[in-house]
This record gives sequence, structure tokens and C-alpha cells, in this order.
Amino acid sequence: METHKATIKRGSKKTTLVLNTGDQDFEITLTEDNPEEIKKVFNGLLKKLKEGQFDFQLNDSNKDLYQDISREYIKQLNSELINAHKELADYGLL
Repeated sequence: METHKATIKRGSKKTTLVLNTGDQDFEITLTEDNPEEIKKVFNGLLKKLKEGQFDFQLNDSNKDLYQDISREYIKQLNSELINAHKELADYGLL
């Protein structure tokens, strides 16, 4: 399994969690509630799963609320990616 880097891009008005898969960045805005954006990111990650199983590790040294939220989000996301990869394999979609 490959581990990809996740970082937090902090701005004065917008903060995002950046999930880098090597050739593509997926961004989730942490300062807004946008389920459609999250759905698009997850669908993009599902397409990447066809290339092989992976997870994310957060690289961030700031101790703040954004780091706490991102750690929990990545923990849940990694679990979902494992389950989705198993289902793709079960249905012969890899």
C-alpha cells in the first residue's frame, strides 16, 4: 500500500485540506460546509483506487483545530478507502 501526503493550506479566509496523490491534488475546504465538494473529491479518489490501494498521512506541525479536524477526517477517509478498495476487488472492478 502506498502512503500519500496530506497537508493543510491555511489562508485568512479559507483553509483547505490538500490530499496529494502524486500526480493530482484534491482539496477539501475546512472552513465551509460543502457536501458536493466532498463527494467530488471522494469520487476522484475512488478512480485512483483502481490504480492501487493507498492511504494518507497528515504532514502538519501546527497544533490547532484545523490539525485536529484533519487528523480525524483522514482517519475516517483511510478507513473508507480500505473498504472501498475491498468492494471494488469483490466486484471485479480493479
